[in-house]
Amino acid sequence: MEHYQKISLFLLRISSGWLFFYAGITKVVNPNWSASGYLGSAKTLPGLFSWFAQPQNIGWVNFVSQWGLTIVGAALVAGLLVRWASLGGVALMILFYIPILQFPVVGEHSYIVDEHIIYIFVFAVLALFNAGRYWGLDRMWGK
Repeated sequence: MEHYQKISLFLLRISSGWLFFYAGITKVVNPNWSASGYLGSAKTLPGLFSWFAQPQNIGWVNFVSQWGLTIVGAALVAGLLVRWASLGGVALMILFYIPILQFPVVGEHSYIVDEHIIYIFVFAVLALFNAGRYWGLDRMWGK
């Protein structure tokens, strides 16, 4: 891989990692944050997502969402276990995408593809190119 390609992959990993870390940690430190509103307004599989929003489930759902985003982001920034973090990121993005999908419209301004789908492709690139090996802790982990 060329040097400029490694730099591009590194910048994609760092910027995506920061985006996810920030999205997660701001939810962790906000005691009023909850996924219940997002889940309660699900367009696709509303029964499933309203089950996630029920009082007996929302605690662990919030925990997984908050800390999932935070850990995925931190792992990407550090370049540690990037393939696993990317898999976790794909899972989160699928879970965030489905509730707002009212096929073929996604949210208010998208048609099939929205930012969640783009993030899934970003995670695929980071995993497939083993992006943690370029100025990340995966380089040391692999030795």
